[in-house]
Amino acid sequence: MIRDASEADFGVITEIYAHNVRHGTGTFALEPPSQDEMMASFRTISGMDLPYLVAEESGRVVGYAYASPFRTRPGYRYSIEDSLYLAPEACGRGLGKLLLNQLIEGCRARGLYSMIAVIGDSENGPSIGVHRACGFTVTGSLPRAGFKFGRWLDVVFMTRDLLPPVDMPEGEGWAA
Repeated sequence: MIRDASEADFGVITEIYAHNVRHGTGTFALEPPSQDEMMASFRTISGMDLPYLVAEESGRVVGYAYASPFRTRPGYRYSIEDSLYLAPEACGRGLGKLLLNQLIEGCRARGLYSMIAVIGDSENGPSIGVHRACGFTVTGSLPRAGFKFGRWLDVVFMTRDLLPPVDMPEGEGWAA
């Protein structure tokens, strides 16, 4: 089941992210943030009326996804960046695709025009694959942009339109 995240979910959300920090290259963080830091980010994102979702199985959160501003300058207000993390036991079962598709729909309903994935590690096949399956295309890369686990890592940029391009967008995007 996919649903909106709540503050009660942040013990597990913090654990999921900490595992990805310690064992993965999808994030270039070297130390996991505290639960309070994770909740502060959630409150900021929720305050902007951007979606923050969890995947739940048998009453337990096993993954999460959220949208945040791609950049904070107002000219970027119609573009958002997605973040998606799964617990190890939830990988490879289609939950990432379910989360990402629902996140896309939530952002589309919010009047946002473009979603950008900033994927750590060009060898991160699962993340690149789920984004491709959800309509994203690779639009660029930054070679050796990060260093983690004793090796250089590339960053892959993937994008997808959420709404058809227009000359003058409606609404205020995430700045509303």
